[in-house]
This record gives sequence, structure tokens and C-alpha cells, in this order.
Amino acid sequence: MSPAVEDVHRRALASFLGLALGDALGATTEFMSPLEIKAKHGIHQRMTGGGWLGVKPGQVTDDTEMSLVIARSIVEQQGWNLTSIADGFVAWMRGKPIDIGSTVRKGIRTYMHQGTLEMPPNEWDAGNGAVMRLAPVCLFTLGDDELLARCALQQAWLTHHHALSDAACLCVGRMVQAALLGADRFELHALARELADSYPTFRFNQYKGMASGYVVETLQTVFHYLFTTANFEECLIGIVNQGGDADTTGAIGGMIAGAFYGLDQLPKRWLKKLDRSVRNEIETLTPQLVEGSPWFQQQASLSADGASQNN
Repeated sequence: MSPAVEDVHRRALASFLGLALGDALGATTEFMSPLEIKAKHGIHQRMTGGGWLGVKPGQVTDDTEMSLVIARSIVEQQGWNLTSIADGFVAWMRGKPIDIGSTVRKGIRTYMHQGTLEMPPNEWDAGNGAVMRLAPVCLFTLGDDELLARCALQQAWLTHHHALSDAACLCVGRMVQAALLGADRFELHALARELADSYPTFRFNQYKGMASGYVVETLQTVFHYLFTTANFEECLIGIVNQGGDADTTGAIGGMIAGAFYGLDQLPKRWLKKLDRSVRNEIETLTPQLVEGSPWFQQQASLSADGASQNN
């Protein structure tokens, strides 16, 4: 494996694990205010579990679980199959997950009863539930922006169909992929600014401290801490201590920051606490997702061409 390919594999794993870490860390402070968090935890920086869901230390919620549904489908189907993903969401919901958002539930139930793979546009669907499960999409479509856009929006429209959700999915997807390929902080900031230029409501330069499930406030929180902190741990701690929809802001922040900072930056004390079965599955699925991507296929082709020329 070339150094470039190995680096992308490690960043990809850091991105998917980062999502799970942010989810598990944020579950403790979800729906709390910063003042409530400070009064109870001081600075929340350990995998303690608890929160309104009563999670165990290191337990993940719907953000990671839905991401794994998509990842399993891609690997099992050896490609993109939206019906398979929708069926996976149905099986997941029937398994009585610890948490499920109302918009997600509505979309899955609509598919169950009507067989539709695309919810109609809805002004109330500007939540963050489509963005939170993007990690496997980013890994599988690496190297093909058109494929990223198609898959990111198709999976989004299973439950969320709103212009702001769509724009957020595309922006976060491109940021993760840029980070996987070694983009610096300025390049990631430029992608975030492009989103804010196209949809000024996303502007994040004067952060107001709102961290709700509204996708605009979610990304403002993620971007503020991504660009005002110096490492993965600081970024995630900042995000989840804002409370609000902390498991999802944490998951999205972890997804981007993991890809940017890489595997060595993920705190070992958090990884040790992360649900072992979740960690093992992420470690198994991630390389398979990357190796199915257009980028990896191109690298393999270049390597084969180089080998043949040397023979």
C-alpha cells in the first residue's frame, strides 16, 4: 500500500470513528444548555454516559447507527442501492433504537407504507438528520463529486427534503473528502464559506451559540469550533459543551475533524470507552468502503500501470 493510500485509509477510519466518538460524547449533554452542562459536569470531556437517554459510557445513538446501516448496505451490495438502504432503515427502526428523530421516523414509515424512496420537499425538513449519516457516503464516493452529490442527496431525501439540508449535505461531504485527501484548514474554510455565500443563513463568523437540530445552527456550531480550535479533542469538547443537539453536532464535527486531524489525534481514552462492537464494525467496514471508491480504483490502476512499465 502506497503512503498516500495508507494515509487516506487512516483518515477515513478517523472520520468514521470520529463520528461515533462525537455521538457518544455528545449524548451525555444533548438537550442541555451550556450553563446546565457547566453546573453538572464543569467541562464535559469524559465518556461518562447518562444524559436524557441514559446511555452507557461509550454508547452511540441514531447518528452512528444509521451511518452503519448505510455502510453495511454499500459493502453487502457492492455498490449503491437505495432500496437496500431504505430496507436497512426499516429494520433498524423495527429494532427499537434508543433514539429516532421525528422526521426520520416519518420518512421511514412513508417508505414502509408507500414504497417511496423520496419524500416530497417540505419546509419543516431542515433538520440535521441527513447530514449526520454521511460518513460512509463520503468514503464510498471519494474521487467522484457527481457520485457524492447523487448519493448524498438520495440518502437525504429518504427522510429530509429541504434545500438547506441538501446544501449542508453537499458541503459537509465535500469537506470530509477534501480532508481525506489532505486539504489544509484554509481549503476547508473556503468550502464552508462557499456554503455561506450561497445560503447566507449559514454564516458562522459571528457565532451566536445556538446548537439545535436545525441544520443551520448545527453547522454554525460545528464550523465555529472546527476553525477556532487546534486539535480533534478541543474541537469535540467545544461542540458538545454547547449542548442542544449535542450528539449530532458532535457526530458531524467528529466526522470532519477526524478526517482532517487523522487517526493519531483521536483520544485513546475515548476510543477505549467506545462501544466495542461499534468500533469493531467501523474498523471492518471502513477499508471496504474506501476500496470501493473511484479514488481507490484510480490509485490501483495507476499502481498497476507503473508496475507493468517497470517489467
